[in-house]
Amino acid sequence: MAYSYSNETIMQAFRLYAQLSMNGLAAREGLQEYMADDDVRGLVDQFAAEVDCAVIAAGDELYLIPLARLSPFHVSNDHMKRTYLRANAVNADLYLMYMAIIVLFGAFYDSYQSLEPTRNFLPLEEWAVLLQERIQSLKEHDAEALKRYESEFSYNWTAIIEKWDTMDDIKETAKRQAGNTISRLSFLDSVKRFLLEQRLAEEVGEGELALTEKTKVIVQRYFMELEYNRGILNFLYSLDDRKLEERSMEELRTDGQSITEEDEPHAVNFQN
Repeated sequence: MAYSYSNETIMQAFRLYAQLSMNGLAAREGLQEYMADDDVRGLVDQFAAEVDCAVIAAGDELYLIPLARLSPFHVSNDHMKRTYLRANAVNADLYLMYMAIIVLFGAFYDSYQSLEPTRNFLPLEEWAVLLQERIQSLKEHDAEALKRYESEFSYNWTAIIEKWDTMDDIKETAKRQAGNTISRLSFLDSVKRFLLEQRLAEEVGEGELALTEKTKVIVQRYFMELEYNRGILNFLYSLDDRKLEERSMEELRTDGQSITEEDEPHAVNFQN
């Protein structure tokens, strides 16, 4: 039996969905409407699902989040390049940008081992260092393995490494840049601008970023789900786990040798 809604309920839900589709969010009044009426909430969720989006409540606001690349609300690569990156940006810049965001979120969630943030903010310089560590871990895979992983995850890991390496060292300043070169901090500043405009981060101090309530909900609900991250998080951080296991085994072997040496019986000289 089909469930029927009153015309008033349908129009109320449509007005709320229209606000979300135009602005990407609805303020407290819209959130209250969404939470207070099951029928309105169900209709808004249905409208969003029809365009491959989800509606999430975070803090005092309601957000419309695209779930698929084919969603009309998905931010296109061309728009990302034109709006947030350099005029001559290529796909490699986007790959590096996505990885930088993954690393930023991972810094707050203990390399995705925690469901709740474990820190309050992240300085830009530390973000650069953490990204350098992830890039370095990628370099520990041979070229053939990287190519295989590129096909598996649809990420051009080689291009990410090359793009990061062509940028000046993290201690360089934007004032010293010329031509096509750019400092790593300047690049991260562009990524930061995207995060701020999309309300995925907020600046709590000079060069210090914190996660918004919107981001916390997205990370918990979607980012850590294998269905959405496609195993990329496991790949990026699994090398650290292997290193930790190897280090632990080495420490155990070292401790075992020490115990053996301490317990070794010593020869006793009975001669006077």
